[in-house]
Amino acid sequence: MPSGIDKVCKSVLKRVTPTKQERSRIEALSKKLERKVVSAAKSAKIKVRVRVEGSVAKDTWLSGEPDIDIFMRVPTSTPRNSLGDISLSAARKATKGSKQVERFAEHPYLEAFVEETRVNIVPCYDTKTGEWQSATDRTPFHTDYMRKHLSLKMRGEVRLLKKFLKGIGVYGAEIKTGGFSGYLCELLVLHYGSFVRTLEALGRHRQRIVVDIEGHYRKRESEIALLFNEPLVIIDPEDRGRNVASAVKAQIFDTFVAAAQVFLRAPDLKFFYPPATVPLSSREVEQRLAERGSDILFVTFNTMKSVPDVLWGQLYKSQRSLRKLVQLNDFRLLRDTAWSNEKNLNMFIFELERQTISPVKKHLGPPLDKENECQRFLKKHGTGSRTVCGPYVEDGRWVVLVKREFSDAAELLRSRLSKDGGRNAGVAKQFSHVLKKGSRILVNQEIHEVYKEDREFAKFLTVFLSGRPNWLETH
Repeated sequence: MPSGIDKVCKSVLKRVTPTKQERSRIEALSKKLERKVVSAAKSAKIKVRVRVEGSVAKDTWLSGEPDIDIFMRVPTSTPRNSLGDISLSAARKATKGSKQVERFAEHPYLEAFVEETRVNIVPCYDTKTGEWQSATDRTPFHTDYMRKHLSLKMRGEVRLLKKFLKGIGVYGAEIKTGGFSGYLCELLVLHYGSFVRTLEALGRHRQRIVVDIEGHYRKRESEIALLFNEPLVIIDPEDRGRNVASAVKAQIFDTFVAAAQVFLRAPDLKFFYPPATVPLSSREVEQRLAERGSDILFVTFNTMKSVPDVLWGQLYKSQRSLRKLVQLNDFRLLRDTAWSNEKNLNMFIFELERQTISPVKKHLGPPLDKENECQRFLKKHGTGSRTVCGPYVEDGRWVVLVKREFSDAAELLRSRLSKDGGRNAGVAKQFSHVLKKGSRILVNQEIHEVYKEDREFAKFLTVFLSGRPNWLETH
């Protein structure tokens, strides 16, 4: 390992490894919460097996960032539609008095903040290996697997990888991020042996990466291509039919690859501890928007009551639909994204070369040797109200110049959203109702009031306008 990388890694490892005092506190809190969940379940006459899982159980958690995962293993006879409700009632009682947030994976679970520590109380079925009934059923088996296979040194390497991924903004398998899970980090280190070797393997790959630690597909490698189509395939040692990296979005994986390449060339603590984003002043952001040269459209609307994972899933679905709508109407899209404060404000952002385009476009008709198609084309466009010029013959085919339905992107979006909330364009049904009732479309500097009122959005827009990863700043 080059001395520069070694120096940075040693410095980070010292900071991310929990102290004895931290371990004692988290272990005591975990046991206390475990007892409370057992008691709450017992009083509700719920038959469960309760155990701490995840990074605390596997000793791969980061100093100052513990997440306590408590799993409630219920009998397989429990109806699927009541699995979430069972755990939520017991979890709320066990963490009464703490801040509570309902989350959603395949089914609901509770996130609570107890003694300034994030706690997830999650239900799963008490199954045997391979007899999964829900996605969370595998977790206890993952815990046992890692306890058996991760050495003390490897746990430190996992901590380095987690902190790196958090620093570059690609850690977390929830829908909002679409990044690397803790279990995926552990498998990568287990396979490659260290943090640096993981970066080398993924950062310097030139083709699809497939890792099958337990050799489930040994001598049957061709089956993997039929079962999985993601660029990163990490076969779950406990479930041969699952790719642990399936939640990792292509853009997120590419970001990791790029960051790994830069870090290996020029290691720096900023990859692990990025500088805090300082929002531009209102005057600065207005000036940048005015001088940028492109046009940025902000579709803002109020939120609805929804757990974060459902909210972000619908945000991304609707973003893709509106992106396609903009592009199909000939606007040149440079970038787009979605943002939410998960409370009272959601937003789609579209950066275009220009908000307005020519009101007239050339429309190519059929070649002259397609007589039937030519007749239909002439009938449609010969007297059409949108026809500006033609039909005329050019390069062996009929051509016509027609008026565009929309030459202003803001007007396009206003029209579609006011009509049916964008439902016909593919906007998520839950969002379409809200968008139809009260969406606003702001262009460039018109966003300044929202910018001044919401500091988190101000940080987000500052980063968006820069477009430059913070880990690239010194290189």
